[in-house]
Amino acid sequence: MFKKILIANRGEIACRVIKTARRMGISTVAIYSDADRHALHVRMADEAVHVGPPPASESYIVIDNVLAAIRGSGADAVHPGYGFLSENPRFARALAAEGVAFIGPPVGAIEAMGDKITSKKIAQEAGVSTVPGYMGLIEDDDEAVRIAGEIGYPVMIKASAGGGGKGMRIAWNDEEVREGFRASKNEAAASFGDDRIFIEKFITSPRHIEIQVLCDAHGNGVYLGERECSIQRRNQKVIEEAPSPFLDEATRKAMGEQAVALARAVGYVSAGTVEFIVDGERNFYFLEMNTRLQVEHPVTELITGVDLVEQMIRVAAGEPLSITQDDVKLTGWAIESRLYAEDPYRNFLPSTGRLSRYRPPEEVAAGPLLDSGKWQGEAPAGGTAVRNDTGVYEGGEISMYYDPMIAKLCTWAPDRAGAIEAMRVALDSFEVEGIGHNLPFLSAVMDNPKFVAGDITTAFIAEEYPEGFDGVELPEAALRDIAAAVAAMNRVAEIRRTRISGRMDNHERRVGTDWVVTLQGARFAVTIDADPEGSTVAFGDGTSRRVQSDWTPGQRLARLDVDGRALVLKVGKIPGGFRIRNRGADLKVHVRTPRQAELAELMPEKLPPDTSKLLLCPMPGLIVRIDVEEGQEVQEGQALCTVEAMKMENILRAERRGVIIRINAAPGDSMGVDDVIMEFE
Repeated sequence: MFKKILIANRGEIACRVIKTARRMGISTVAIYSDADRHALHVRMADEAVHVGPPPASESYIVIDNVLAAIRGSGADAVHPGYGFLSENPRFARALAAEGVAFIGPPVGAIEAMGDKITSKKIAQEAGVSTVPGYMGLIEDDDEAVRIAGEIGYPVMIKASAGGGGKGMRIAWNDEEVREGFRASKNEAAASFGDDRIFIEKFITSPRHIEIQVLCDAHGNGVYLGERECSIQRRNQKVIEEAPSPFLDEATRKAMGEQAVALARAVGYVSAGTVEFIVDGERNFYFLEMNTRLQVEHPVTELITGVDLVEQMIRVAAGEPLSITQDDVKLTGWAIESRLYAEDPYRNFLPSTGRLSRYRPPEEVAAGPLLDSGKWQGEAPAGGTAVRNDTGVYEGGEISMYYDPMIAKLCTWAPDRAGAIEAMRVALDSFEVEGIGHNLPFLSAVMDNPKFVAGDITTAFIAEEYPEGFDGVELPEAALRDIAAAVAAMNRVAEIRRTRISGRMDNHERRVGTDWVVTLQGARFAVTIDADPEGSTVAFGDGTSRRVQSDWTPGQRLARLDVDGRALVLKVGKIPGGFRIRNRGADLKVHVRTPRQAELAELMPEKLPPDTSKLLLCPMPGLIVRIDVEEGQEVQEGQALCTVEAMKMENILRAERRGVIIRINAAPGDSMGVDDVIMEFE
């Protein structure tokens, strides 16, 4: 077995590998850029080696720098994680030349499956169902338009060396092909150093379902069930689950067997993932094979009890698999929510800054490997698990140089409904402050009727949130629960204030019982009847809620029981009430005396400033291209400029017809949020 493993990566996946290596008694070496000098993976590893400046292209993916770190540390094996050098055959060859083990597949498999064009040809020869498309290289956008027309719209434009949604565009007409072809080539060149592009038919309303395979160097191979990854935004997965709510056993078996057949066809060794798209009739088509550990691997670990990182290490050390296909049992249900530093209220654009507060929900072991590294055998009947894979900490900074993922929050339960409910509570309990993040959106999905029913496709986000995400409108029953809870909390806060002021001896008698709670446009007159066990909050229509909690003023997380139902609220103080966040809703909840409420009704509403004649930068980023000039008339939807942030190009378009009177930025300029890029007449 290896004595020392260098992790050629950063963030949560580096931390993840360190945990398993530590449990196996293997020492670890982290690498870091200038931006990551104080990162969590650096703190966790036994050793750490500096590899360069912040941009990944000057540090993490510079093979010579990583090799120097390997030599200096004396590591005898390297785990690449995912992204960066994980699927780079030159890196694998360089390790072999150094006599250092690569904890991943052979170079031939990386080359064959890493090139999407070659992989589809091999898949066809191995008897794997594939999507119609053009597998040759495409020289320019004119040829791309011609090929797209022959295939038939819509088409998917893809980077041959791509992954993680980068270098991918869907095109519905010739103009979108030209624009998408250029953008995909630029992204592919920047992210992978390879700008080759291919085009295939885009299957409408598909599900994205993938099979986890595990193979050793002794000819053994198994599949560990499937993962449903259909909820995606910009071709990047947001929520995954295992198993899929759509597959039946026959389809699962057929997909698994084809996945293993493909792995064997390329002499695959290690953990890998074969991705398929599946139509409404359960016909499935090969999409690509990822020759690495997937981001969403925890949900497979949760339902199988198999530590995939450990298996990768053991296989790389030459050990045979200790499990056969008959040993693979899928137990319960697991869901993963990817927490991103992306602001859902700004069309999910990247957000950077310091994490002024970062408090994940408490992890609960029920069978799987947790972020803390615990392993506790089989899951108990009726139990649930919470796992959080992360690479950040409170006070740390989210950098503009890397992927915006903050954490992967996972829950497990005996069935899908239980896993969803556990995720709802876990998301409500997750405290993140200081940056924009997608926690509200993740919570909204957990309550979406289509998601709850398992009726999802890769178009889920576009169909359910066609105008983007602008928050959640809670139903009246939920508003009443929150109103009752906040009224009871306000009573506790009022008692605290009277005690601090020393106004009265019998403080509780001097705290009023009649209040008016306003939230989300609703107004509830309530009366509170308190006792040592809690409060009964009566509404004006005769209904009531029984509230129990040990919340005290100043606590930012309130766990309450409302009529026997668990309610978790994130709590902040605002004048005259509380800022409450729950189930994706961000509410200003005011609690006033009847007289105060009467006067508040007379206050005018403050209007936001008019920015309709400005193009504001929606995220911190770099101006890549300005597509217009001063004095030019532009039409609605016309491209104005391109901003690059966190390795993704974002095209900003005109919202309406107008004339540009001033351009305040140029290519190469760094912009902050709401900086004015250009002005309109």
